[in-house]
Amino acid sequence: MSLPFDAIPGPPRRWWGLPLLRAMARDYLGHCEALQRRHGDLVRVPILAERTLDLFHPELAREALVEQADALVRWRRGPEVFAEISGQNVLVTEGDTWRRQRRLLMQAFTPRKVAGYARLMTDAAAAGLDAALPAGADAAEVDMDALFSGLAMDVILHTLFGSAAGADARASAAAVRRLGEIGFREMFWPRTLPDWLPLPGKAAKRRALRQLRGLIAGHLARPEAARGDTLLAMLRAVRDDESGAALAEQEIFDQCMIGFLAGHETSATALTWWAALLARDEAAAARATDEVDRVLRGAVPGPEHVAALPWLGATLKEAMRLYPPIAALMTRRTTRPITLGGHAVPARTLLRVTPWVLQRDARFFAAPERFDPARFMPEAEPPARGAYLPFGIGPRVCLGQHFALLEMTLIGALLLQRLRITPTAEPLPPPRLHVTLRPRQAVRLRLQRR
Repeated sequence: MSLPFDAIPGPPRRWWGLPLLRAMARDYLGHCEALQRRHGDLVRVPILAERTLDLFHPELAREALVEQADALVRWRRGPEVFAEISGQNVLVTEGDTWRRQRRLLMQAFTPRKVAGYARLMTDAAAAGLDAALPAGADAAEVDMDALFSGLAMDVILHTLFGSAAGADARASAAAVRRLGEIGFREMFWPRTLPDWLPLPGKAAKRRALRQLRGLIAGHLARPEAARGDTLLAMLRAVRDDESGAALAEQEIFDQCMIGFLAGHETSATALTWWAALLARDEAAAARATDEVDRVLRGAVPGPEHVAALPWLGATLKEAMRLYPPIAALMTRRTTRPITLGGHAVPARTLLRVTPWVLQRDARFFAAPERFDPARFMPEAEPPARGAYLPFGIGPRVCLGQHFALLEMTLIGALLLQRLRITPTAEPLPPPRLHVTLRPRQAVRLRLQRR
């Protein structure tokens, strides 16, 4: 017999839950940490007319997002906001449309296909890293967020379109960031007001959309962009195993849009935190640099080297544990009654999973605030299932996770091969949650040519 929904602990309902909504808007991650401390692993949160549950235990996350995934759909408001920005892509669609898009796109993102993009990645990243320091300088303090944002945009342009970086890459990186910030704010509004209204932020949103849509449309119109080993060529070549149909041109455009919005920002953010943490751990940085030197011997890194760079990989994974790029807002709605944690959960209940809380839980990660890459070495005990999910979990696990891990590993190896990173006197900035978990202030590190 399941326990009743109302028996789930949680904060009292006061003023229709508006104080809780204010606390979420002010400090979402701190609010979630406080909920777990006060009420446990399954928490009922009354906000307005919604039934909402926060899931703060790996087993609950798996029970919901894996075992009962067929009873869940995405929280409508999030996909609605991003569909207005990026169209009907695999991140926002549901049902048969989503299943068809994901089935087609998986053909372009298998580990073997992703390995084929490696040379495009390293060509873009090497050029950006070679220009990281001012001309003639052997060392300088560098804004790592700006550096990695530019590198990630160059990588996307190369892998999608085979295009060399240009001035439009930097402008597009700024547009992606702006759209992410605007989208995050709009998710907390009941509906989005038309973009043509003369309201604060609307002009900036229109400019950012014009910049990014213009960039993608221009590249899609270039015949050479669809040839060779580019991701665009792969997207145009995939065929549905069931119907034999290809992706329509509008679908390809929309998938490119979400590739820029999701792929660029998450990789750049993860690399920024990684560099900041590694620079502050001299022993971990020296070990990673020695490993890169020993394995590569000056060669350009490729997918064949990834397995031979376990410590570098562990430093990246540990950085994503401490600062997951998508730290919150993995939200689903139940389409029918389910049982969760022994409790009866009605249809239309909102379920929230917060990786920030799960990945910093001392029950699953000893000394969870400490940067300790050894947790992810092959000989270490793996984390509890569902405790570590930087790319999500269940049927909607990030389609580009192999792409992102390869990209970050290659960029990390190239950086350590060329540069020595050390911290400045500035402390590690606190995180700020938008769509991704960004540093509140710029992360500046000292880079020195090796």
